[in-house]
Amino acid sequence: MTNQNPLQIPACTWSRPIGLGWDKPYTVRYASNIDDGPWHGMPLGGFGAGCIGRSSRGDFNLWHIDGGEHTFKNIPACQFSVFESDGTTSQAYALSTQPPEDGSLKAWQWYPGSRGLGGQEEISGVSNTGKYHALYPRSWFVYENVLQAQLTCEQFSPIWANNYQETSYPVAIFLWNAHNPTNAPITLSIMLTWQNMVGWFTNALKAPEVKIRDDGSPVYEYQPRWGESQGNYNQIVENDQYFGCFLSRVNSDAPVQEGDGSWCIATLKHPQVEVFQHTRWNPVGTGEELWQSFAADGSLSNDVDTTPAADNTQIGAAIALRFTLQPGESLEIPFVLAWDFPVTEFAAGINYYRRYTDFFDRSGQNAWTIASTALTEYQNWRSQIQRWQQPILDREDLPTWFKMALFNELYDLTSGGTLWSAASEIDPIGQFAVVECLDYRWYESLDVRLYGSFALLMLFPELEKSVMRAFARAIPQSDEHQRIIGYYYTIGADTTTAVRKVAGATPHDLGAPNEHVWEKTNYTCYQDCNLWKDLGSDFVLQVYRDFLLTGADDVQFLADCWDAIVQTLDYLKTFDLDGDGIPENSGAPDQTFDDWRLQGVSAYCGGLWLAALEAAIAISDILLTNRQDAENAKKNLGELGDLAVQKSIYEAWLQQSRPIYEEKLWNGQYYRLDSESGSDVVMADQLCGQFYARLLGLPDIVDSDRALSALKTVYDACFLKFQNGQFGAANGVLPDGSPENPKATHPLEVWTGINFGLAAFLVQMGMQDEALRLTQAVVQQVYENGLQFRTPEAITASGTFRASTYLRAMAIWAIYLVIAQ
Repeated sequence: MTNQNPLQIPACTWSRPIGLGWDKPYTVRYASNIDDGPWHGMPLGGFGAGCIGRSSRGDFNLWHIDGGEHTFKNIPACQFSVFESDGTTSQAYALSTQPPEDGSLKAWQWYPGSRGLGGQEEISGVSNTGKYHALYPRSWFVYENVLQAQLTCEQFSPIWANNYQETSYPVAIFLWNAHNPTNAPITLSIMLTWQNMVGWFTNALKAPEVKIRDDGSPVYEYQPRWGESQGNYNQIVENDQYFGCFLSRVNSDAPVQEGDGSWCIATLKHPQVEVFQHTRWNPVGTGEELWQSFAADGSLSNDVDTTPAADNTQIGAAIALRFTLQPGESLEIPFVLAWDFPVTEFAAGINYYRRYTDFFDRSGQNAWTIASTALTEYQNWRSQIQRWQQPILDREDLPTWFKMALFNELYDLTSGGTLWSAASEIDPIGQFAVVECLDYRWYESLDVRLYGSFALLMLFPELEKSVMRAFARAIPQSDEHQRIIGYYYTIGADTTTAVRKVAGATPHDLGAPNEHVWEKTNYTCYQDCNLWKDLGSDFVLQVYRDFLLTGADDVQFLADCWDAIVQTLDYLKTFDLDGDGIPENSGAPDQTFDDWRLQGVSAYCGGLWLAALEAAIAISDILLTNRQDAENAKKNLGELGDLAVQKSIYEAWLQQSRPIYEEKLWNGQYYRLDSESGSDVVMADQLCGQFYARLLGLPDIVDSDRALSALKTVYDACFLKFQNGQFGAANGVLPDGSPENPKATHPLEVWTGINFGLAAFLVQMGMQDEALRLTQAVVQQVYENGLQFRTPEAITASGTFRASTYLRAMAIWAIYLVIAQ
């Protein structure tokens, strides 16, 4: 709690006037998909620790406390409020522009929102009441034109690159900076109120029913124990330095379960600051028991009541800090919110401890300890974040909007239903996973992370390798359970079923939070992923990429994955039905564009196959060169087999495949969609395999001049000629930019992550100006139309989106990687 210089907010934040609505935000394409509306702000909380979100209108409204589950709901009692007096007049506001819709807290006065779009009414003649800024993992509220004092709140959690400890902590710091610019003293009081929600965040349905919805994807029922607060209590906690309110539940003798734990709100003690508290108030009443005293003079009644809540009773806690600023004086005041919910439960009885429990115990009673740690370390944490980000922020060759999106797209590592388990002997930093998206709620979809995992690779490489090890372990496994395939349901075809997981096939995903993530894979049933022609290649390319771009010295990682590489390439080769060397697409959607039929040899899957063979050859060379180290690394995982024989097999396949790819697909200008459909569509991502080959220093899979010709055709047809370049590149259109089939779905969507991957390819091929123009179009669509911090997989020219909070969009880090090389 110190006097500070004026706060410095980076120039490249995403910003929006506080409380300003959107005129026409994007809406969902399918009614069954999640559409929370545009009021999303930067999430707070560590990876896999559960997170919360606070929007640009000041309300706390995103609750990902239960691992893998999504609750979007404003809880008005979770709130900051401010009182101000100059000795003659005073005012007090709860610092959200959104009054409760349920009629609660009627006694409170709510902060006026900025006028403009969205039908905001003018309040007290004020049109601009401040700005919200975000540059993950930091965000700021700058309050203007309402208070006499200059007041700013900086919010952050301790997240920075290559940090595998604090990045897991369930904590948020709110650093308030108050300055008196007037000629008279100003008294301020800042209050943090919080509702005791212990016990709420777990699924009351222990065997949730799985259904197929209108878009063909599986969805299961989730019913949190919302409002069930019986036995919850609040108490004061303090020592010589810190003061807080600890929110927990009366303990039973049973082991800690999902939803059990604690919250804590806390602050520093300071001789010039008065601390007030109220440990038990009614958060669903009028709020008068707090507001009457707070609005009068910034104080609270100092009631201390630890009585547990009865049935159908809810309770909140409050802390207020009151201080007086002399003219020209400033003060920095930290508040901390911490939580401790150590258990994530998947199916009933399948429990994992979270990563942060490696540094605190597993009792669920550590919220005060975590908060105290934050109050001790927050200045160091903020410095670490700045030290990590500054070299990128200082680069003059990167546009401001690009720096903004580069960091803000990392939000998904916090709020993407993120899991990070405690360490074990086989996983010394735990296991990690992010959902494909909130609508497709299964983890680390391999085809999607081919693009979206660049962020994790570059910033947290050990977590990235842990994900790939999980896939390597899963490839030999099988699951004979038959499931209905949703795609056929959506097109009105006869019911089709398929085995869940074939041994040797690369799984599509690492499972869903209602079953057993990392162990029970292939949750999605929209398509039969055992038939996909890209997943095996995706696996091999990501393994080699992760080895090469993390120092090229982790031979054990390659050894751990080698058996799986052999199995999946052998399996994928069985789809080469005509023996020409390249597995054929079947005519059903059997790759990442899983609503788009490819037939025969395809540019997309065939190119990935060629690049994967090159990567497998490179891996075998490394293992042959380091054979003794590799054998030692294998330990009890089995022998590496005859590497030289395996290498020669891949060389033969590659030699056979390469001319077939050219012969069947090159049309003199670009590569055909496939060899058998007769389509003239220009596929935006036709040469993903070539991009990966060049990225990894492998031989080009196509001649450079042909790659450049194809890429220029893609840029012209899919981007410039599609809606005049407003939205980004469509997945596939005719050379004149028109649709082959106006009723098609995936070809006419703009996929954010595919666009960022395409932009990285453009940079790689010497077309950086074009890459940035394409990227900027997509970034503008997302960040100017209410999609911030919920970036979707797809947007359309009609202003709709599909699949919010999507993993693939972190491919923007691939652009930075190629620029920085």
